[in-house]
Amino acid sequence: MSLLARPSIAPLVAKAMQRATRLAGRRLALSSYARFPEHPRKVRELTIPTSVAPARATVYLPAASEDTAPAVHVNFHGGGYVMTLTELDDPLCRFLAAEAGVVVINVDYAVAPQHPFPAPPRQAYEVVRWVAEHGAEQGWDGGRLTVGGQSAGGGLAAAVARQALEEAGPEIALQVLHYPPLDLATGIRGKRAAIARPMLRPWMGDVFDTSYIPDVRLRRDRLASPAHPSDTADLKGIAPALIVTAEYDILKAEAQSYADRLRTAGALAGHHDVAGADHGYDGKDDVKARETYALIARHLRDAVG
Repeated sequence: MSLLARPSIAPLVAKAMQRATRLAGRRLALSSYARFPEHPRKVRELTIPTSVAPARATVYLPAASEDTAPAVHVNFHGGGYVMTLTELDDPLCRFLAAEAGVVVINVDYAVAPQHPFPAPPRQAYEVVRWVAEHGAEQGWDGGRLTVGGQSAGGGLAAAVARQALEEAGPEIALQVLHYPPLDLATGIRGKRAAIARPMLRPWMGDVFDTSYIPDVRLRRDRLASPAHPSDTADLKGIAPALIVTAEYDILKAEAQSYADRLRTAGALAGHHDVAGADHGYDGKDDVKARETYALIARHLRDAVG
């Protein structure tokens, strides 16, 4: 076991990463707001009650429609289940609101080590259930609902879809899983990427996984590792999924495995692999980001009608 994988050490490093992220927060936000200027930032703030903790969210509004209330998409940001990187998803949320014509709710969910597993996936599910139930008063159609996320957010979106299957709702028209971690039972040092030095380094996996789920036995839970072979449940009826992977990402293989599993269950809406890209590629490459975001927007439009 590496030093950073020790439960006494990893949370300390995670908290240091959180402090660094907070210090850089304003700069990161301004950088995100400057991208895709053709899609202006039209937002309002919202707090959603859950049994874990209140979840702050930013609501991105599409162009006004004189017809029916718009569909709604709930987005969960990345950050290894540790860092609150909500603002980094601002370009994605603005793009989807404009191009798919949906309300996008960007959730600032509870993170580890302050809120270890299973708190984040449970809170995420309760947020989505609240969004489905309160559409009439909030101005969106909760009956036309999709979920998605990037990196750890994709893992949470998959967990939300699984809970919706097990708890008979809410009905989710599409789950969008963008370079998600779907097998925490296999440590990052047991995974292989297509390049020698992928963006996700071993020390990061040690810190993230240990902070999120200190007890390695719990990492096989279906809400953390639906791509691990130990999860053999029947997924027939789960929300259809668009899975987006990156060619060089160390997490690609597990997302591919989950895509194969969903295809068998009749629940794969599509699998797109971004050539020449690594984990988090869309944070810097505007060309590839636009292409992928446009693909996601098309799938959202098709899913909600």
